[in-house]
Amino acid sequence: MYKTIDIDRKNLTLMGVKFSDLKSLENTANAIGTNMFEGFEPTKELVQLYVDWKTGILSENDLLTKLYAIYGK
Repeated sequence: MYKTIDIDRKNLTLMGVKFSDLKSLENTANAIGTNMFEGFEPTKELVQLYVDWKTGILSENDLLTKLYAIYGK
């Protein structure tokens, strides 16, 4: 079943997470939408982790550690 995600192009937010520019927001929304057809269920927390990693706030190692803490495996 298809589930919509909240995209606010005016305020540059996706599921309440702020993006620095419209292109990054739209590219991320398109990637998430494509993966949702395969069963991916995005959360605000995951989108925020991605943005933090993409902008250099989180290192790749920190990103993986946080993902492991959320999902285990």
